[in-house]
Amino acid sequence: MFSQPLLIASRSARMRRAVTGTPALRRLADRFVAGESLDQAVGATTGLVDRGLTVTIDHLGEDTLDAKDAAATRDAYLALLARLTDLGLPAQVEVSVKLSALGQKLASDAAQVTLENAVAICEAAQRAGTTVTVDMEDHTTVDATLGTVRDLREEFPWVGAVLQSCLRRTEADCADLATAGSRVRLVKGAYAEPATVAYAAKRDVDLAYARCMRILMNSKAYPMIATHDLRMVDIAERLGEELGREPGSYEFQMLYGIRTTEQRALAARGHIVRVYLPYGEDWYGYFMRRLAERPANLAFFARSLFSR
Repeated sequence: MFSQPLLIASRSARMRRAVTGTPALRRLADRFVAGESLDQAVGATTGLVDRGLTVTIDHLGEDTLDAKDAAATRDAYLALLARLTDLGLPAQVEVSVKLSALGQKLASDAAQVTLENAVAICEAAQRAGTTVTVDMEDHTTVDATLGTVRDLREEFPWVGAVLQSCLRRTEADCADLATAGSRVRLVKGAYAEPATVAYAAKRDVDLAYARCMRILMNSKAYPMIATHDLRMVDIAERLGEELGREPGSYEFQMLYGIRTTEQRALAARGHIVRVYLPYGEDWYGYFMRRLAERPANLAFFARSLFSR
């Protein structure tokens, strides 16, 4: 019952100021965010790789309205990829990017600026020997985001796409993207969406997730099963056995700081497990969406915010 207000608050400038100015909440955010600096992100990444996991790194930021800020985000990714190369990590580590951080919402030349920034990141990733996955944001961005993914795949066919099972359109999008070698991350979705475009009931979101998994697993695509729902993990493993997919022909993805025991258990069973690791100063929106998914943290959140 509290998830929807939190998701709405994730876009509130007033709440952003209140939360980011509360030290206790910044400490709570550390559970989900690997720090604000590149050094902190690399340190956390190295620790995960040492434990047999793979990683996708997200430099936090979204809804950029200034071309200079979009360029700064691009440059942060270039610096990140250079550091990963220096440390010999690209075989185990890729990056995830949000197009709204690269210029998708600029008042002018948004599509061109976004594509140019994304191409620069993809070129750096290709030189490093790794890949890029383009994150999905709210439903208003889906067409533009998938269009950019298509443009990027003309030169970089390994670019990953993300689909959200909460959206009613996603089964059709899965079918469109389920082509040979297509890297597709399937998530449930973490944005406040209207019932006209999204399933409102958790059961319907879960059923759609299972249907989308079957589409991807029964294709020549490379499914990236991003979930903390152990029922979905079990269904994915059973689908893999049923359809003759070997571990390594698909992967599991989970968020940094969540279900760490299960991450290691899946890796021990021979699966590729990729941890989505976010870092950066602009952690508020990401933190609020994670909080909406974890009701156990709400009491601490309320006490910290209202006892300032």
